[in-house]
Amino acid sequence: MNISTSSKWSSLKFFILTFALATPIWLIGNKFKVKGLPLDIPWTDLVLAFMPLTAAAILVHRGEGPGGARRLLKRAFDYKRIKQKIWYVPVVLLNPLLFLLIYGSMRLLGRSLPTKPHIPFLKIPFLFVLFFALAIGEEIGWTGYATNPLQERWNALASGIILGLVSMVGHYPSMIVQGRSLRWIALSTFGITGLRVLMVWLYNNTGKSVFAVILFHAIHNVCRAVFPADQTHNPLVDHPGVYYSILAVAAVIVTLLWGPKTLARFRYACRAA
Repeated sequence: MNISTSSKWSSLKFFILTFALATPIWLIGNKFKVKGLPLDIPWTDLVLAFMPLTAAAILVHRGEGPGGARRLLKRAFDYKRIKQKIWYVPVVLLNPLLFLLIYGSMRLLGRSLPTKPHIPFLKIPFLFVLFFALAIGEEIGWTGYATNPLQERWNALASGIILGLVSMVGHYPSMIVQGRSLRWIALSTFGITGLRVLMVWLYNNTGKSVFAVILFHAIHNVCRAVFPADQTHNPLVDHPGVYYSILAVAAVIVTLLWGPKTLARFRYACRAA
């Protein structure tokens, strides 16, 4: 999918349609409760995850016909765009490293951690398949459709921030249902916006591969789901400041090293050569 095609797309129309499709789900969400879902997420999030894909497919189908929509959906597995295989290292390993840093920081800061943490290793394959499918539903829209038009108008950093803030609005109803405080919501907005900047960074450095972002997104959610916790303590929920601050700091470091304009020009590449 070339730049000339994506330049005809409208990120604003995509945002509006995504939220229009999501609104009925939000309105009926409180009437039905489903317990036992990973991360205690409301069932509505499982449906809402596919609203970005649905909105993007509708817009592309209207503008380019069914062929354009099929090409968009195929980008969920556009791994051939990743010419420099070294970028699989941050795609696959950055999240585990960040969560190790989060856990270590919590211990150093004396935050309360579960005495007998439970890590459901046997559930990881199931969790990965689930979160990979949900990430397809989100990233076909946020990354596959909306990122290029935003970057054509703004720089990469600004595009990541805009996408992070807008996508977080879609999570606010679920957070309110879960009883999150305003402080918790503000911290999560701060951190997840940083996470979106990391996604734009990976996207731009992997030949604009949507698959790379989907894989990164899925692994992030798996790491969240298996983070050491027990029935009374979930450190990521109890201490959101540590969790989300580290995500934001990682985004700042990436921006400083690769530059805000494209997030794809390593500042020290020439010196290293």
